[in-house]
Order: sequence, then structure tokens, then C-alpha cells
Amino acid sequence: MGSKVPQLHVFFFPFMAHGHMIPIVDMAKLFASRGVKASVITTPANGPYVSKSVERANEMGIELDVKTIKFPSVEAGLPEGCENLDAITNEVNKELIVKFVGATTKLQEPLEQLLRDHKPDCLVADIFFPWATDAAAKFGIPRLVFHGTSFFSLCASNCLALYEPHKNVSSDSEPFVMPHFPGEIKLTRNQLPDFVKQDMGDNDFSRLLKAIDDSDLRSYGVAVNSFYELEPAYADHYRKALGRRAWHIGPVSLCNRNFEDKALWGKQASIDEQECLRWLNSKQPNSVVYICFGSIANFTSAQLMEIATGLEASRRNFIWVVRRNKNDGGEEEKEAWLPEGFEKRMKGKGLIIRGWAPQVLILDHEAVGGFVTHCGWNSTIEA
Repeated sequence: MGSKVPQLHVFFFPFMAHGHMIPIVDMAKLFASRGVKASVITTPANGPYVSKSVERANEMGIELDVKTIKFPSVEAGLPEGCENLDAITNEVNKELIVKFVGATTKLQEPLEQLLRDHKPDCLVADIFFPWATDAAAKFGIPRLVFHGTSFFSLCASNCLALYEPHKNVSSDSEPFVMPHFPGEIKLTRNQLPDFVKQDMGDNDFSRLLKAIDDSDLRSYGVAVNSFYELEPAYADHYRKALGRRAWHIGPVSLCNRNFEDKALWGKQASIDEQECLRWLNSKQPNSVVYICFGSIANFTSAQLMEIATGLEASRRNFIWVVRRNKNDGGEEEKEAWLPEGFEKRMKGKGLIIRGWAPQVLILDHEAVGGFVTHCGWNSTIEA
């Protein structure tokens, strides 16, 4: 009687890409704000992206820390210090992802050393670390999977794998109905990723996908950055019809409630947050369109020129985030994607952010009334 209940300790291990790190660190903050001791595992080059958010949490009395393990860039044939998928290229490339994920498999040993030393009660590890289930099992630690997507997406992927309805149509444009699936959802083969619609054979990518599926089934359960009211039919289907343990704990970005939290997150913003806020404050409610296509999409100069021309023709206030590949030519070539005199004409009406934007801060502002997005799950749930 009267003995103190030991504090739970949970490890959070995000994949080294900003779209994965941001929600998992937010999840760690969420757990820590409820009295759980939370530790985020990352690598030296990714540490700075996490540390500001962690320091801020600590100032507010939230117990959160960072544990760093070495990333084997050079051994994997990657450039020295290349420890984040976003830093390699702006094009999603299967071979590149496999090479990068191959490098992450070498993190199993240092992860096991951390588990051995600290004996946490649970490990929340990214889907791209399928070996984490076995690593945790060695020490009797349950592993939760983080997919970074919605219940709908998880159910749809499962349905396609189980029933293969896309194999029963005669062309890539012929619609098919998803079988044994809530709601009448129609898709075409054109809408599916290549690795679903093509027989991949036996290669690194297909083996990675199989390892991910296997570890998913053997893990303790899934933590989902969603909320029940958003997709009740699919939350129920995933847990009841498919029999998976899952918890909806989102939107995790809501743990960033004040200006500093929203402004600090992710990479260093390419604009002064106060300047961005002043600009938004000068606009009427629901009068600004925010345009951002995520951290991986890379557009040609011709495509960017079309977007700029469309924005000018719309006569709307806008904030437009443009992420250009570092390998582009000099300043003159870089700016060839803007119509002549565009920024001068748009002064006061449009704001271009070249690089990283404080997205949560922008989306949370009452002046923003529309969002043009690539529909990545982080952007969708933040909106």
C-alpha cells in the first residue's frame, strides 16, 4: 500500500524525413504532457530539428529528451552527413528510398543498445523500421507502429492487398469498387501507386514492403494521427473487421498551442515568423489562399510559372511556399520561374516563402480561408 507507481517510459523513433519526424515528435510531446517520460531517438544531423521543440517542452515542465545514435551515411554509399531523406533529392525515387532505408537497417544494433540500457516500457517506431518489432521483442518491449497516414488509407491498402480488385479490370482507366469496404469507393488503376498495380518481382523494394507488412502484423498495435469523428467507419473497420489494435490520438499538431510552439517546429523557417504573422494580421478573415505542396514535391520552372500566372489572375491574397532543388543554377536561373515583375505587382497581396514555412502557424490563422495542397496526411490533418 502507498508504493509509488513507476513512471512509464516510451521511446519514439521517427524515420529520418521531416514528414515523419514532425508528427512523431508531436506525439512524444503529447505523451509527455500526460505524465509519461518520453524519449525521441534520432541521429546527429537531425538533432537540431528536434532539439528546439524538446527544449521548449522542457521549459514548460514536460519531460522529454533526445537520444542520439550514429547514422551510417558513408557505409551505405550516401554522402557524409546525409541523414535525412529530404536532403538527398526532391524526387521520390524507389531506388533512392531503398538505399536510404538500407542505411537505416544498420541502426538496429545501436537501437538495441539503447533498449538494453534504458529498458523503456514501449517503443513507438516508424513503419520504415520493420526490424524494430524484433529489436523490441528481444527485451520484451511492445512495439507500436506509426504509419503517418489515415485509417482510410490503412484500410484501403489492406483491401487492395487482400482482394486485388485492380486485377479484374480491363484497363488502367476502368473504375472498380473496393470490395468489403465501408462506403462505395471507386478507384482506377491509374490512381494506384506503381508498387500496388505492378508485379514488382523479387527486388529490394518488394522485400522492404513485405518486411513492413510482416512487422506490422506482429507488432503490438498502431498509433494513428487521426481522430474518430473524422473517419469513424474506417477506424471501426480497421479495428473490428481487420482485427488490428489501433489508437487514434490526433491531430497531434494540436499539442502546439502557442505562438512559439507553432513557429519553432520543423526546420528553421525561411521567413521571420513575426513578419509572417504581421502580414496575416493585415488581411481580412478567410481572404488568403495558402499554397504548399509538401517537402518532397519538385516542380519544373514551367509549372511554377503556371501557378504564379494563375495566382495573379485569381486576384486573391496568397502565401505561396516554393521549395527549389539546391542543385538549380544561380539566382537568375532560380528566379526564371516567376513572370517579369511578378513580386512587384503582388506586393502586399502575395507572400512567397522560398524554403520552409511555419505551416501550423499559417493554417491556424483566421485570415487563411483556402489551402492548395498535395494532400499529404500531415497537411490534411493540420488543416
